[in-house]
Amino acid sequence: MPIEFVCKIKFAEGGDTVGQRPVPVPQVCPGAGGVPLTAGMAGEESCGRSSGVANLRTFAGASTLHGIDHVLGSGRAGVRQAVWALAFVASLALFLYQAAKSAVAYLEHPHVAALGEEAGGRDMLFPAVTLCNVNRFRFSALSDADIYHLANLTGLPPKNRAGHRPADLQYPPPDMLDIFNRTGHQLEHMLKSCNFSGQNCSANDFSVVYTRYGKCYTFNGNKTSPKRARQGGMGNGLEMMLDIQQDDYLPIWRETNETSLEAGIRVQIHSQDEPPYIHQLGFGVSPGFQTFVSCQEQRLTYLPQPWGKCRATAEQVLPGYDTYSISACRLSCESAQVMAECNCRMVHMPGDAVICPPSKIRCVDKALASLQKSDGDACPCETPCNVTRYGKELSMVKIPSRGSARYLSRKYDKTEEYIRDNFLVLDIFFEALNYEKIEQKKAYDVAGLLGDIGGQMGLFIGASILTILEIIEYIYEVIKYKIKRLFRPHKTQRGQGQNQNQNRTQGLQNHADQSLRTQLTDGTIATVRLEDVKANEVGEITLAHQQGVYPTSVLPNHHHHHHHHHLRHIHHQQTQQDFSY
Repeated sequence: MPIEFVCKIKFAEGGDTVGQRPVPVPQVCPGAGGVPLTAGMAGEESCGRSSGVANLRTFAGASTLHGIDHVLGSGRAGVRQAVWALAFVASLALFLYQAAKSAVAYLEHPHVAALGEEAGGRDMLFPAVTLCNVNRFRFSALSDADIYHLANLTGLPPKNRAGHRPADLQYPPPDMLDIFNRTGHQLEHMLKSCNFSGQNCSANDFSVVYTRYGKCYTFNGNKTSPKRARQGGMGNGLEMMLDIQQDDYLPIWRETNETSLEAGIRVQIHSQDEPPYIHQLGFGVSPGFQTFVSCQEQRLTYLPQPWGKCRATAEQVLPGYDTYSISACRLSCESAQVMAECNCRMVHMPGDAVICPPSKIRCVDKALASLQKSDGDACPCETPCNVTRYGKELSMVKIPSRGSARYLSRKYDKTEEYIRDNFLVLDIFFEALNYEKIEQKKAYDVAGLLGDIGGQMGLFIGASILTILEIIEYIYEVIKYKIKRLFRPHKTQRGQGQNQNQNRTQGLQNHADQSLRTQLTDGTIATVRLEDVKANEVGEITLAHQQGVYPTSVLPNHHHHHHHHHLRHIHHQQTQQDFSY
């Protein structure tokens, strides 16, 4: 049996139902410390901006960077924040300026030279001593063929002036190594006495070496068993008496590039690791004097690139030499230049090429002159990173004295005049058993750069390495958040779809209310059957199910009974309101 309820419904004026106006619920951004969304913004966009500001303020408050919390920590900008911002920017600018100056100074790679003197110990390695007679060929040792072949070097005519013409002479090609070895001054004839550290020495303690002066001799040139000085001072080194044999010097008929006008010997003091370059680095010793040479060893250490321009010892050595040195480099360059222009080499140059005959002496002189006039690019000889050289102080006295001239004349069966013109004494010794150390050092290294930047960072902005890590971590978090937003578009679209469904449902409900409001006027009595009420109840329950408003303690099937009582209570209240009017 259908039951019919009759009720009077009165609608409130103004378009909205009393008690049904929606109350906006503020949404909270996740991960932003409870920051509400800003009105007028899309949800995710507002969350992004608000959380970014909040995180920046949180970073400013927790960071060890001084001053930034006073700029960004408070909510509203004011005079105080402006002053702090100006001070922070000025300090940051000063720090960057000083840091840039330090970086530029480091990139210039400056260096300084440190000079010191160190003890050499109980003994010291004695240097190599190379000596040459300034006369290359002994006139008495030259044959007719030698004079004929050496005419371009010596400028001498044939010995037999009344003999054959030069065009009629037939001689075999010259062997220049044999000529230099045979006609040069022999040390066993020049050396009259020798003493090293109180022990006698002889010509056997010297080795033959060839230079621009021809056949020369080196004392203590052996690298495997070098001699050592056990004490400094005069008489504790190498002392020798030499006869330069002026009577056997070549007569000068005409001047050539190889003509020598002086008499005496050339001496070079060098290390065992470098060949003699005596024509440029040697010093002269004159007959008729005793020359004292006080030496001090100097050990030089240069810096490689980019602080210096030295050549590391690990680099490839030059062909023909065991170790690299400037002298070896120059001799190699000269040999290469002469080989390129004349297809031969001089007797003192390294290599396996044939020795240039005297007929090519003009070609050799031209090649060496062109190499000397070059700006250095043709022969770039870098300084080795470790160099040993010897500083020298020379002094001399005249010999022989009147009393000793007669004694030396009887001892060596020479005239007193010959003794004065040909004899000399050379005394080479260490001033002391110590050495001078000259070392290039980095004036500004990485430790100094980091120390300066760290001090300036602490002075101007109160930061450290850990502060930089904090900033990097904050930037990393911001980038990670942006990337996550970039790669999550489907979640945003899903949320927008749910919002559209809710808006569509709300629109349908508002449309139904508006239709009912237009159909019923004030005071109209509507008849609602129970079947309609039940249908409505089912629709409302379904809508409630969609919105998820189940109590946690009520099952979905139990919700109908509770909703019937709720509807009856609403109808009862509405009837009482109608009766009150």
